[in-house]
Amino acid sequence: MNILELLPEIGEIRDPNLRGKVQAIWEEAMEAGNWTAEQVSAIPFTLLAEDVDVSFIEHVRTVTQLCIAAETVLLEAYGDRVRDHINHDHLVAGALLADVGKLLEFRLKPEGGIEFSEMHQYLRHPWTAVGYCWKYGLPQGVMHVIATHSWEGDKFKRRPESIIFHHMDFTDFELVKYR
Repeated sequence: MNILELLPEIGEIRDPNLRGKVQAIWEEAMEAGNWTAEQVSAIPFTLLAEDVDVSFIEHVRTVTQLCIAAETVLLEAYGDRVRDHINHDHLVAGALLADVGKLLEFRLKPEGGIEFSEMHQYLRHPWTAVGYCWKYGLPQGVMHVIATHSWEGDKFKRRPESIIFHHMDFTDFELVKYR
């Protein structure tokens, strides 16, 4: 299974250069964390709640789809009043990459299961994901979505793409915790 089979939403990125870089970041992060596609598909998306029955990939895909749906509704409702304020590719790339740093933040336990890695003691996933984006030369707008999506970004003024992603991400997170 390749990255595009794992995350078909990568195909929603219109710019082929950005699409290729998002794919390359996922490939490098999986390799750096020693993850197979099957393992990534099976791990829980968070270790901050118990009995999580939503996988990491399900969460990334769901939140990305929620972002695309929110953008569609906003464009249909407000048209030109929001069209120039939401960058579709930055929104989708940011949604797909916001949690890629978890592949460094989590690790497989030798006896099975998942735990926080040593990296978690130093950097959480938004920062390692931004590091990958910087390395690959992604636009600042994508890095903004990633850097501001979690509590680390609460002091920043969020741009439209980040506002959408932040709320879709926490909607999914809170609903999973609620169950």
